[in-house]
Order: sequence, then structure tokens, then C-alpha cells
Amino acid sequence: MKRSVLLLSAGHSCVDVYQGAVPALVPFLVTGRHYGYAAASAVVLAATLLSSVVQPVFGVLTDRWRMPWLIPVAMLLAGLGIAAAGTSGDRAVVWSVVALSGLGVAAYHPASARLARAVTRGDHTAMSWFSLGGNVGFAAAPLLVTPLLAAGGLGATPWLAVPAVAGTLMTVLVTRAPAPAPAPAPAP
Repeated sequence: MKRSVLLLSAGHSCVDVYQGAVPALVPFLVTGRHYGYAAASAVVLAATLLSSVVQPVFGVLTDRWRMPWLIPVAMLLAGLGIAAAGTSGDRAVVWSVVALSGLGVAAYHPASARLARAVTRGDHTAMSWFSLGGNVGFAAAPLLVTPLLAAGGLGATPWLAVPAVAGTLMTVLVTRAPAPAPAPAPAP
């Protein structure tokens, strides 16, 4: 498998950690900050609403303009939002930074899918590896968040920025690489 596909898949894992981190974060907000059902649900709503409803807007933007810079910026936004979630006791601040994380996740997906499609030249197997990367990140999030916050409490959430930094570095390597040559035309 090409290095660029592996890097994009790993980067996809890193960004989708933040989508999966929110449900793992909620029990710590309930016990550590005494969130009730409504407040806990609002945090999940902030992440999922913005990561899903806004995503088509970014799809339109990336269809019209090539924006490779959006991928690392979105990754950092997703990571820094979740990393900041435990640093404030103010529910509005927590909701806002989690919403910003959701916005980052929404911005990442259309731009990275465009890049993955270009890098893989539409190869379905390679695209499935890219997709798998996101699923792995989502599934791995509780395995990262739970032990970290169990040991360090909500004050340890800044450590959750590490996957965003790693994923940003990986995706920058791909966005700075020369564009692949067009696929050869099929034989007549």
C-alpha cells in the first residue's frame, strides 16, 4: 500500500478519535462537574450536530475550491476543542469548544476525502483503507480517553491534543507531496 494512503488513513484515525471521544468524556463531566442528563446530552449534541449537519457545506466548498490547508486546520480544531473541554467549569465554554471540535470534524471529511480520492486515483480498496482509518479512530477513542481521564481527571484533557498534532503532521506530509500523475487511459 502506498505511503500516502497509510498516512491519510492514520490521519483519519486521529481526527475521528475526537468524534468518539465525546461519549467517553460525558461520564467524567457527569461525575466531575455534576452534569445532569440535559447538560450531558447537550455536549453530545454539540459535537454530533456540528460534525454532521455542517459537513455538506464544507463539501460544497471543497468541490468549488482546492483547499488542502483545510485538512490540517480542521484536524487541529477538532483536537484542540476536545483538549479544552476539561479545562473549564463553565458549561457554555465546554459546549462551545466541543462544538468547535465538531466543526473541525465536519470540515476535515470532505477535504480529506477529496485528497484521498486524488491520491488513490479512485481505487476502491485504497479508499476502504482510508475509511477504515476513521472507524479505528472512533472505536479507539474510549480506550484513549477513559484511562487518561481516570488517572488525571478532566484536567488531563489537554493531552488529548496529541492525536491532532500527530494527524496534522501526517496529513501535511501528504498535502505537500506532488500530485499523483493521472491514471492511464484504458486500452481500447
